[in-house]
Amino acid sequence: MGAVINKLPLDRGSNVQARPTREEAEAAVRTLIAWAGDDPSREGLVDTPRRVVRAFEELYSGYRHDPREVLARRFTDVGGYEEMVLIRDIPFTSHCEHHMVPFMGKAHIAYYPVDGVVGLSKLARLVDMYARRLQTQETMTAQIATALETYLGSRGVAVMLEAEHLCMSIRGIQKAGASTMTSRFTGIFREDTAEREKFLNLVRPTSR
Repeated sequence: MGAVINKLPLDRGSNVQARPTREEAEAAVRTLIAWAGDDPSREGLVDTPRRVVRAFEELYSGYRHDPREVLARRFTDVGGYEEMVLIRDIPFTSHCEHHMVPFMGKAHIAYYPVDGVVGLSKLARLVDMYARRLQTQETMTAQIATALETYLGSRGVAVMLEAEHLCMSIRGIQKAGASTMTSRFTGIFREDTAEREKFLNLVRPTSR
């Protein structure tokens, strides 16, 4: 699995550095536990480094996947359908790249198909792929839109994310319940105000 990650670009124009071994990762967790003021060798914590590393493999599994593969298959037998396809309220959990603290919320995605549609589960999988990386919400919004525009061949893409950031809720300013909204529009959604408003009106019932 490490070899796969070492070959995968981060979509940020930077090179992936060599991946530490599992033993090095577990040692790093033990160091952090000790730095926090506890004893990593006590009964309740002795297996924590192993569990944390296993959790990281799941929480940051998005680095192992490629949007081209997620969006590779299209269905063309759709009766010539060319109107908007919208999925709203796709739940996600990601981790802030600044503090490695979770942010969670919902994604709303729409596109106008050209030459077929993609399976609906693929859109949710695309959200999950980018969410399971160290992220900012702004970057994640842009990445989803760019992947859809690049690999789906649509006439326009609309992406909106709304999320609560625990780095703002449980630390720092500690304002629980504050919601952050980000959006990216391409093609017909960027060029036509009416199309953008149509998307927003369809999303608003759950984004207020």
